Amino acid sequence: MRKALTYAVALATAVSLVAGCDTGGSDPAAAPAPSGTTTSAAPSASASAPAPSEPATPTKPPKPKKLKSGAKGDKVVALQQRLTALGYWNGKADGSFGSKTQQAVYALQKAAGLTRDGVVGPKTQQALDQGVRPKAKSRSGRVIEISKKRQLLMLVDDGKVTEVFNTSTGSYEHYEHDGRTYLADTPSGKFTVSRQIDGWRNAPLGMLWRPKYFNGGIAVHGSASVPPYPASHGCARLSVPAMNYLWSSGKIPLKTKVWVY
Repeated sequence: MRKALTYAVALATAVSLVAGCDTGGSDPAAAPAPSGTTTSAAPSASASAPAPSEPATPTKPPKPKKLKSGAKGDKVVALQQRLTALGYWNGKADGSFGSKTQQAVYALQKAAGLTRDGVVGPKTQQALDQGVRPKAKSRSGRVIEISKKRQLLMLVDDGKVTEVFNTSTGSYEHYEHDGRTYLADTPSGKFTVSRQIDGWRNAPLGMLWRPKYFNGGIAVHGSASVPPYPASHGCARLSVPAMNYLWSSGKIPLKTKVWVY
């Protein structure tokens, strides 16, 4: 009896082992995860990647303000000092951008070949920073050089330009006077200051302030209008303050050489 019972138990165990090999063991879906591993849930359909951020629009640096007539302050003082250092006469550095400073800016722009608007923008500032100055043609002595092409009047000492002024020479246009037609030309050549008048001269073609004549009726003189282009009947116009400075400083005495080209 005992032997029969033992045989039955052994037979049942064998059947159980055979069944386990055929099915691969218990249901893997129901089996716990192996020890030491982790599981993660699949992303839900509603989840989405964050939207890419748009690149920030770069901010442009503000454009530097232009200096022009009417401006005041430290920047104007610096401008006036720089003009004086380069030889462009503009009187005392008082921080006020007036007509004298504008005349000096005209002269700088002419020397640099820039638009003659009297406004200190980027290109004019660059000319200031680079120290643009006109060059002389004479080589010895005190000479007043007048460049018709650049519309500049320069004081030159032994070949070195010491001071520069905006000037306006003959317009090279025809005009009528006493029934005759003339050409508004400033003659080229080498001359000498031969006479002068310390005050206003009511000349046939207009008012001349403190003229210094170097070729008959042609003179360097002060005028209320000195544009940055040729506009006179033949004389070389300077501003009234510039002419006063040249008289008070004695820089154009009689017999001073004048070279017009």
